[in-house]
Amino acid sequence: MSTEFPSDLRYTKDHEWAKKDGDAVVVGITSHAVEQLGDITLVTLPEAGTVVTAGQSFGDVDSVKAVSELFAPLSGKVLERNTALDAAPEKVNEDPYGDGWMIRLEPSNASELDGLMTAEQYAKFVAG
Repeated sequence: MSTEFPSDLRYTKDHEWAKKDGDAVVVGITSHAVEQLGDITLVTLPEAGTVVTAGQSFGDVDSVKAVSELFAPLSGKVLERNTALDAAPEKVNEDPYGDGWMIRLEPSNASELDGLMTAEQYAKFVAG
């Protein structure tokens, strides 16, 4: 199992990652989550303009093993969802930190990002 997580991202106990991108925050799921899920077959994401709340569900990922909820790492308004995943959900398996991103948020409180785990903390968390 991989314990290499990008150090420029922040992580949640629900296995989402968040990355500051200008005033926005990009959100996706971690490689650890992808390994647990197996082949992803469908990603259901909110439309732009949807308001999400930290810790609350904002969508689903269907895989060959299960349907898993996605939880918002921080509160804010969805600026964009990755529409490429509609036709190619496998991008999440192939590149969870790149082409497999899920949503871009306009955070309502950017300091929430500071409360998330660092890569080092997340690696320890998943190692148990």
